[in-house]
Amino acid sequence: MENRVFTMVMASFAADSLALGAHWVYDTQAIETHLGRVDTLLKPQPNSYHATKERGDFTHYGDQMFVLLESLAAQKGFSLEDFSQRWKALFNHYNGYMDQATNGTMAAYDSGKGPSDAGSPSDDLAGAARIAPLVYCYADHLENLLESAQAQTKMTHANALTVESAAFFAEVTFRILGGLTPIKAIKETAGENFADSTLSGWVNAGLKTAGDDSVQSIIRFGQTCHTPEAFPGVIHLIAKYESDLKEALIQSVMAGGDSAARGMMVGMVLGAHSGAGTLPEEWVSSLNKEQQITHLLQQLH
Repeated sequence: MENRVFTMVMASFAADSLALGAHWVYDTQAIETHLGRVDTLLKPQPNSYHATKERGDFTHYGDQMFVLLESLAAQKGFSLEDFSQRWKALFNHYNGYMDQATNGTMAAYDSGKGPSDAGSPSDDLAGAARIAPLVYCYADHLENLLESAQAQTKMTHANALTVESAAFFAEVTFRILGGLTPIKAIKETAGENFADSTLSGWVNAGLKTAGDDSVQSIIRFGQTCHTPEAFPGVIHLIAKYESDLKEALIQSVMAGGDSAARGMMVGMVLGAHSGAGTLPEEWVSSLNKEQQITHLLQQLH
């Protein structure tokens, strides 16, 4: 399992960085025309949301996942208070884009709220997509994993379905590390613990499109950050590219919109399944924080 949990985390970080150059570009034809097939890490365009970033950096999503990993390594487990302090420090003087969820949560902190009730009402999947370090930390403890995945999500994204999505994908990944294939893990998790949830419908919608073109499928579901649109797109990519992590992450970028959150979740799930050798080494070595991530994972291990 050791190489798979490592790949799982690195794939989630790499997915965010791979998306950086085309993040929030919704015109898929423009991505093809100006960037071509995005199969390498790119520097963001000067007029993009991430103009302050360099090739190999992360979006503000990946930066938050890195802070979560730092917190886990320092505390040898999840501490909502420690994560919240590090998260606030990240955004106190952040040289990058701050989305509505971040601004709303920061404003709630400024008003005196604490980490358990400061979360914005945002339903962006990004809040749930940064959980790969938690799965690494609690790969043998499902109860702790589910509790911490939901708590870290709710800290910034208090929308109930987004918090529930964190629990869903955490459990799916846990089952994959236990030996199930991604599709089987998705079906069992949905059927056993989410049968009466709205998420079950999103799972079915995503699975039904496994044979369809990815760009067009994600356009139909919706390319935005919002969980009701992003969730079935994640399921589609996992189901269609169950044994092809690299292509899944490339197609996520080529589908446009919020490819970063979508890719982070797909990278986590498929990385947990495929393990070493399936994530392009060039993607990993080009991450500007590769050595820091590796060191933090070693500390946590």
